[in-house]
Amino acid sequence: MSQALRKETPNASADVEELDALIIGAGVSGLYQLYCLKQLGIRVKIFEAGDGVGGTWYWNRYPGARFDSESYSYAYSFSRELLDEWNWAEHYSGQPENEQYLNFVADKFDLRPHIHLKARMRSARFDPATNHWHVESEDGRRARTRFLISAVGILSAHQMPNIPGVESFAGESFHTARWPKEKVDFTGKRVGVIGTGSTAIQLIPEIAPEVGHLTVFQRTANYACPLRNSRISDDEQQAIKARYDEIFERCRRTFASFMQESDPRKTFDVPEEERLRFYEEVWAMPGFHKWFGLFHDIMTDEAANESYAQFVRGKIRERVKDPKVAELLTPRDHPFGAKRIPLETGYYETFNRDNVLLVDVKSDPIQAITPKGVRTGTQEYELDVIIYATGFDAITGELTRMDIRGADGRSLKEVWSAEGPSTYLTFMTAGFPNFFIINGAVFCNFTRCAEVVSEWVRDCVKYLREQGFERMEAETAAQEAWVEHANSLTEGMIFTKTDSWFMGTNVPGKKRQFLFYAGGMPAFRQRIAEVAAQGYEGFKLS
Repeated sequence: MSQALRKETPNASADVEELDALIIGAGVSGLYQLYCLKQLGIRVKIFEAGDGVGGTWYWNRYPGARFDSESYSYAYSFSRELLDEWNWAEHYSGQPENEQYLNFVADKFDLRPHIHLKARMRSARFDPATNHWHVESEDGRRARTRFLISAVGILSAHQMPNIPGVESFAGESFHTARWPKEKVDFTGKRVGVIGTGSTAIQLIPEIAPEVGHLTVFQRTANYACPLRNSRISDDEQQAIKARYDEIFERCRRTFASFMQESDPRKTFDVPEEERLRFYEEVWAMPGFHKWFGLFHDIMTDEAANESYAQFVRGKIRERVKDPKVAELLTPRDHPFGAKRIPLETGYYETFNRDNVLLVDVKSDPIQAITPKGVRTGTQEYELDVIIYATGFDAITGELTRMDIRGADGRSLKEVWSAEGPSTYLTFMTAGFPNFFIINGAVFCNFTRCAEVVSEWVRDCVKYLREQGFERMEAETAAQEAWVEHANSLTEGMIFTKTDSWFMGTNVPGKKRQFLFYAGGMPAFRQRIAEVAAQGYEGFKLS
């Protein structure tokens, strides 16, 4: 299918590469941004930290990793030929196929000659005298570029827990976001998983039958919903290909660019018997129907939310044999959907196995990692393997871990630490000219957002070049107005009532704010189109 990945040889003494645009990251956004800018005939390259393309689907190769939006709604839509050539094997495709797909795209559109692998970006400094960025990677590559584009994704900066003794453990340990390429043999081993978010909920049912014993350390129970995945038959494959225009048009009109649309009725306008029947119908559907296909007031009305949350809790209790374990797995400390809803296959049944133990670390917190395993306040759990499924410093983390310095010499980390992650249109931060951020900071099905944003940046670069502008930066007043507007959209939303990575509260010291644009993808698409049509209103061009 795809060619073997080409090995790049680091060259610490490399000359400075002269570019028009440099993209950071060769994931879903970065590859498409590269494709778009190639169409302009400009000098463009990607610096990619990994030794292969794929971004999220390169790094996250833990057992069970897969899409939770439909494969065909996550696919690129820009090429009819690509859509016709690629056959998805499953309705919700797994990591190996997703990585193959992105390699297929890189080969089909001849993107590899423009990608430097194993080139993790170390620093980028803007020179106001020349209106260029000076960039250096950790392998010694250097480049001078007019435009710098961050495509590092929303979940790339993995987060280790702040637990004493992590380095002391004598056995094997992994973070799910840095899983080895070679198969990990768990046969007969005592394995501990720390965390029960989306990643762990995919992982745990996959490894439980193989391990000798599995100990799951849970701080917060989640409202996990059945994925209901299946293989795609030949007839289904042809039907999907025939419906691609309809699929992408549906995604364009929905709030978050998923295939599901909310029911226009209010929860309590529907009689209880009919309401429960509707809940059952939605529950039987695959994917995110259980989140985005509900009554439209589920994420704004607390009583409506609680009505559905009670239904979901009942579904969890039905699947777990031990009432005490079921109670631990039943969330009561946050509304349904306030945290990202994990989709699962056999997760709750896993806790019916004799070789699986659930440890509640909210009542008995982890005190330390020891050479032998994990020690809570009451017990030490001896382990051969520890898996950290402890999440990410979402959206901003990868950017603030790099040394990116704007026109006044201040780093992005300094600016955002003082003010929070402030942008204009999610694209640019004042004081950082010619620096586009396309990380996906809109609450949205990721590829659907990536295409819209990458095309906007392409058109913007084309406009600037044609009009003879060398410098573009967000005006402070426009940025402040955008931040105020974005914050106002979250008022009354259930998202903001819960601590989660959506709110940045999983990272100590990070400012508490909703990290996505909450106005919905149709409104976002309209707003950025208006800004472009008005000569990039809110940006200073010079």
